[in-house]
Amino acid sequence: MSPLSPPTPAIPRKSRDDLPVTLKPRVEPDILGGSWMCRTLPVEDSPAAPGARHACLVYEREAAHQPPRYRDAVLYIHGRNDYFFQTHVAQACQDEGYEFYGLDLRACGRAGRTYERPHDVRDLRVHDDEIAQALEIIRSEHGHERIILMGHSTGGLQCVIWAADHPGQCEGIILNSPWLDVHASAFMRSYGSAIMEIIAKYQPEKILSDDDDPTYAHSLHKNWDGEWDFDLELKPCPSVPVRAGFLAGIRRLQRDVHHGLGISEPILLCCSDTTGPAHPTMKQAQSSDIVLSVEQMLERSRFLGDDVTIHQVPGGMHDLALSAQPARDDYLQTVTTWLREHR
Repeated sequence: MSPLSPPTPAIPRKSRDDLPVTLKPRVEPDILGGSWMCRTLPVEDSPAAPGARHACLVYEREAAHQPPRYRDAVLYIHGRNDYFFQTHVAQACQDEGYEFYGLDLRACGRAGRTYERPHDVRDLRVHDDEIAQALEIIRSEHGHERIILMGHSTGGLQCVIWAADHPGQCEGIILNSPWLDVHASAFMRSYGSAIMEIIAKYQPEKILSDDDDPTYAHSLHKNWDGEWDFDLELKPCPSVPVRAGFLAGIRRLQRDVHHGLGISEPILLCCSDTTGPAHPTMKQAQSSDIVLSVEQMLERSRFLGDDVTIHQVPGGMHDLALSAQPARDDYLQTVTTWLREHR
């Protein structure tokens, strides 16, 4: 097994009392309404996301009660051009006896509203800081004993890299269409990645692609052909541009996956049963993964660890949790059954 690329060096953390008032932790009602709360997590500035100074941990008010209403918890990490809003996933986990937390990473979602280049993070390992803070809150303050990581797309890559770097720090991982490889030809994945490194070294902010194809967002949002009413400022259409520094960082971590992560915790990997075409119809967009390659997810799954369960959802979309019925129920039932079996 080849060694993983070295983690981003940790930046010594300042005392919370030394932070500017605007960056100190605060808890306030969340945009989701109801009993949902948002807790600001101050983070140190980093070259991986210059100027990004906080992340956001989202949970229901009852999660902070003592003793905790549930022993176990799920920590959800969103994908690129995304944020946590899937409260029906939270409800499914709570029905199974797991408290649910959503983490909007620095420069992303709620934490990226005023950031100049949302989601332009050049090394996902910089997020170790806010993940560590979230886990400390969930365990030490809120009193949960076991934590399952859940990640969608880029968040899935984030979860497996974090688990490999921090063995024994979670009890399992649930992956929803994880971004384990670039959806491109073998030539582009090899030579293209080498060229990408050169571009990223000198022009990390160079835009590689503007997603001017709105099909995926239109297949989801109720303003068009979907059924979901998410915030188009936090999950914009068209999506935020892909920049060279970001993609080069993703490719380095995907190479780590290919070298083998050796994760000891159990993993559930869920994905669609079909990779959609390059130019899908709306019907295809709503019944297949038109963002990533299902075949690549399945092929890369064997490099994650020794305990990996695969489930393909017939008619599932890229975000399985936002799929139409019956695919959505298939995904949620698979997740809750797996949670029950891995208590």
